[in-house]
Amino acid sequence: MRLEEYWGIGPKTSELLTEELGVERAIEAIESADTRTLTAAGLSRGRATRILRRATGAESMDLLATRDTRDVYKELLDLAEEYAVTADAADRVRVLTPLPTRERMTERLDDVLAARDTWAGLADADQRAILSAFADHDAGGERAAVETALALQATGVDSGVFERVAALDGDALDDARAALAGLAGEGDRVGEGADEELDRLRDRHGQVEDLAASAPDVVEAIKEGARRPDEFQDALVRHVTGETGIEAARVRDAMPEGATDARDFVDAALRELRRSLRTAVEERETAVAEELSEALADAQPTIEAAVTAVGDLALSVSLARFALAYDLRRPTFVDRDTVAVKRARNLTLADTDGVQPVTYAVGDHTLDVERANAPPTGDRVAVLTGANSGGKTTLLETLCQVQLLAQMGLPVPAEAAEVGIVDTVVFHRRHASFNAGVLESTLRSVVPPLSGDDRTLMLVDEFEAITEPGSAANLLHGLVTLTVERGALGVFVTHLAADLEPLPEVARTDGIFAEGLDPDLELRVDYQPRFGTVGKSTPEFIVSRLVANAGDPVERSGFETLAQAVGEEAVQRTLSDAMWTDDA
Repeated sequence: MRLEEYWGIGPKTSELLTEELGVERAIEAIESADTRTLTAAGLSRGRATRILRRATGAESMDLLATRDTRDVYKELLDLAEEYAVTADAADRVRVLTPLPTRERMTERLDDVLAARDTWAGLADADQRAILSAFADHDAGGERAAVETALALQATGVDSGVFERVAALDGDALDDARAALAGLAGEGDRVGEGADEELDRLRDRHGQVEDLAASAPDVVEAIKEGARRPDEFQDALVRHVTGETGIEAARVRDAMPEGATDARDFVDAALRELRRSLRTAVEERETAVAEELSEALADAQPTIEAAVTAVGDLALSVSLARFALAYDLRRPTFVDRDTVAVKRARNLTLADTDGVQPVTYAVGDHTLDVERANAPPTGDRVAVLTGANSGGKTTLLETLCQVQLLAQMGLPVPAEAAEVGIVDTVVFHRRHASFNAGVLESTLRSVVPPLSGDDRTLMLVDEFEAITEPGSAANLLHGLVTLTVERGALGVFVTHLAADLEPLPEVARTDGIFAEGLDPDLELRVDYQPRFGTVGKSTPEFIVSRLVANAGDPVERSGFETLAQAVGEEAVQRTLSDAMWTDDA
């Protein structure tokens, strides 16, 4: 296979990868989703991630039909990546994609939830030890994987998802670590610590080089009291052996014959001694490297098993921590067209105090919900109306998160969820750009998925924001009708509900209601939609707050004029209610 056959790899990128890695190694990195190797070769992390997503999940990436859908997908990966236990696990999280079949979704979901349960059942001390084992050996490569496996085995955790690492042969891992460490020399064939004799020869060779660099000092140190040549030779032997520990015989063997003076004699002796030791180092290094290579070959199956097991475990623990942090639950995959959630939460608001879970559904569902909060079943399309800042867009985004997470084989932020698998998710956030170009580009992104046979989920927010109200109502009514006719599911947020009547039979209107202002003049909203009811935008609440907060008399007068326009009595009643509300 040619590199340019992969999505996103053109001639320049192919040339770079071929030069840095070679074609075979580059293809191996792409097929194994090895971000680290591609970035080390010169690709940016973002580009490498995009290439790998397409290489590993091309058949499912079309699920992300719009830019806003893709943004939600990336936001989910950003959140999950924060819980990665290694850099490699973070890279693997970044390239998680939607899966093509229900079987594969279920398989990944089972693995993640099993890991979650295992991790949740560990003592805090065990969790800390495991995280340290990953962090202390997070260098990448075979040696790091083997060392991580040994460190994980030392924690004593051997149940659940840890069984695979615990089952590795500890003695074989030790042999593999020694072989890998020995052959990991920096500039040498064999690294320090792999062989005591080799380390000793290298050390002595270095000491002789130091002596040779200061030969005049050596001459001065030994010539006093050495009047005859044999006395000078004996003095040199004693000096060299005393400084380096080299055997006297080796020093004598290095001494020249026929030297004309003391400096020449010392220079020649140290030069020959240095050559002799360098030869000894090379011979010993060759012998040790051959032994290590044989040991490494014997250990290769164990090394490969460790690389795979540790990599998979790191990803599993990372996703388990993500699932626990956000209390993610198993969705139920159904053969019906539906997306239905019970007490769902938006992940991007998880750190916000007082977030109200929401129950909602479109399509045919069987959620076990209290009758008062039970979404109707059978309606393929919902038109969602209601208060400004009422959480309508957040609800759309939550449904998008649930659908994408489920089809990625990950648990979802809801107490319960029923999800029918779709081919495309069209999520369109409100974009306040009022021109023909934006309208055309929006229509080009949201309509084509409804034109084929794909199963589609439409999540469209305030379509009217991109064109004038009259035309917007007509276009939105047409989009709702098209959604129904094509057998798609859809939730459409709008302030134009009255202009959309009559809706198709399988469409309904839901509403979110503001309930007034609290004593701090903050809007109080019931974020749980009321089904089959048009929500109120309640401008009097907003105007009431503006009147109350206006410090300048002229400014206050202007807001009071607006109060008369929206209903002065309602404004006064709102302010009175806020003043006397006792939330205690």
